[in-house]
Amino acid sequence: MSDLDPLHPWLDALRWDADGLIPAIAQESGSGRVMMFAWMNREALTETVKSGNAVYWSRSRRRLWRKGEESGHFQKVRSLRTDCDGDVLLLEIVQEGGIACHTGRTSCFFHELHNDRWEAVDPVIKNPKEIYK
Repeated sequence: MSDLDPLHPWLDALRWDADGLIPAIAQESGSGRVMMFAWMNREALTETVKSGNAVYWSRSRRRLWRKGEESGHFQKVRSLRTDCDGDVLLLEIVQEGGIACHTGRTSCFFHELHNDRWEAVDPVIKNPKEIYK
């Protein structure tokens, strides 16, 4: 059986890596702030498009990761783009609850280089122990 999906030719137009994954950047609608980076496989991307909620592939857990399934901090997808090479996805999202990071911060990109050290520059909005039970 062919790997090509006749029902979803847009999936075949993308350039998947050797593990069948593609990088996905979640960017907040309105502000343009990068909230997080993750990976998607074909199943995650298909479910994302179908449901309107961001679904990723967790490489550590080796399973689909429906963003917000544990925390309640879902990502509603407003638009989905790919770059000129078709090897990176950009999701414009509305971040429910205002927290995208498992550390309880707005964004996963909260470390900033100051001199020769990475420093956390964004506050914790909610203690992760209160988010993940």
